[in-house]
Amino acid sequence: MAQSDTQSTTDPVQAAIPEASPEGSSGRRGKGAAGRRAQRSGGGPGQSMPFIMRKVGVYEVLDEEALNLIETNADTVLEEIGIEFRDDAEALQLWREAGADVKGERVRFPKGLCRQLLQTAPEIFTQHARNPARSVQIGGKATVFAPVYGPPFVRDLDGERRYATIEDFRNFVKLAYMAPAMHHSGGTVCEPVDVPVNKRHFDMVYSHMKYSDKPFMGSVTAPERAEDTVEMCKILFGAEFVDQNCVTLNLINANSPMVFDETMLGALKVYARNNQACVVSPFILAGAMSPVTVIGTLTQILAEVLAGAAFTQLVRPGAPVLFGTFAASISMQSGAPTFGTPEPSLVSYGAAQLARRLKLPFRTGGSLCGSKVVDAQAAHESASTLNMTLLAGTNFALHSAGWLEGGLVSSYEKFMIDVDQLGMQQRFAQGVDLSETGQAMDAIAEVGPGNHYLGCAHTQANFQKAFFRSSLADNNSYEQWLAEGEKRIEERARALCRSWLDSYVAPDLDPAIDEALLAFMRERKESMPDAFT
Repeated sequence: MAQSDTQSTTDPVQAAIPEASPEGSSGRRGKGAAGRRAQRSGGGPGQSMPFIMRKVGVYEVLDEEALNLIETNADTVLEEIGIEFRDDAEALQLWREAGADVKGERVRFPKGLCRQLLQTAPEIFTQHARNPARSVQIGGKATVFAPVYGPPFVRDLDGERRYATIEDFRNFVKLAYMAPAMHHSGGTVCEPVDVPVNKRHFDMVYSHMKYSDKPFMGSVTAPERAEDTVEMCKILFGAEFVDQNCVTLNLINANSPMVFDETMLGALKVYARNNQACVVSPFILAGAMSPVTVIGTLTQILAEVLAGAAFTQLVRPGAPVLFGTFAASISMQSGAPTFGTPEPSLVSYGAAQLARRLKLPFRTGGSLCGSKVVDAQAAHESASTLNMTLLAGTNFALHSAGWLEGGLVSSYEKFMIDVDQLGMQQRFAQGVDLSETGQAMDAIAEVGPGNHYLGCAHTQANFQKAFFRSSLADNNSYEQWLAEGEKRIEERARALCRSWLDSYVAPDLDPAIDEALLAFMRERKESMPDAFT
């Protein structure tokens, strides 16, 4: 399975976003770039915020002593045990030239080498969308929600569990585009098995470009597919703009424990060389792919990220890179992955602290569960993971909506329910209003002792936006619920999903760019035979 406060206007990254003029760039996109005609309107049922700027503090579980211990132990792993870079002679040569000890495919790192290399990696950067109003900040106090990534199956609107198709893929891209609390189009929102393996990346990347104007992720399943993604990005944004700016995020999983394989290294090199962001993420099922303890797992994660993230800087100093982790545990009885449990949350909280000390943006979390259907288990486990995601200070949250059955299934129903929860998290992240309106002294004075606030002027002026209002929760009386058909939240989610898909309107895309993308895809597809394995 693939892994998978409103900001002050003085912040240079946020200030750059509406004009798509990041720090260090020439300011304007290349001729023919899709972003030159920014479409400022919202994307469907609700106006989107481009990303969250958290006004709430982060929750930290490790003190200075614990952090120093993990960092010391990770340095020992890097120096004495090492990390394998498999089947990639170029990677080994780059490490050798950088001063690492390379024996066979095992690389051992002098203390401090990886941290020294990472000094060129940006702490905060902008990922540009083809609609500049949708561009996102990665790092700092920003949190970006992205959809589920990687499942080969879907649970559709008729309740059937089946293999995913390209039509399902397009549907999830459309839903993510329309969701006000979803900031990113994601990557492999499901695996369309009705398209040949060696060609489906074209259709997936094109779907993100065509059916959404939010930021998206690229293909990492082979280096040549990463190259195709970059070429399509150059058509969409302009080659010069792509070289100087991040327009795609890309998931690079460590093959834990302590291995980077040829496929991931090949994709990493393509994206880093082209100045595109790599999310270096150890894929951890603790007890199988890392130790059963929190500190042991954090030690291994830090060592793997240090090696993988530092390698991006060997390829191209200054290329954006994220400290990522996907942390889950396994059942010691069945061996199955478990989600929403305390230990992976502690791992993620700790990893976020380590990322901040390295001054790297951080990825973890989402709405994860092991349940086979949208039920109480799915809700509890997803809520536990999602709350941790925000409070840890996560910058890029993959799997934020739609994840079911341990990541094997993309669920339409759960996508809609999760999106509702993301809106709630987005409201929570705004923190407490300390303005005159927030203080509500006029309301307290008007109402006085023993009366109520329902009719006072302050309530009348603010009731429409005073509290988060769920689009799916039923808070009416029992009698009204009976009269309306005793509908469960899954039924309401299905109905809302159908309504969104029925009302979907694609964002404008320059016809010349669209035709150039289609022509590129046709030419590349015709040059290769179909392969379904």
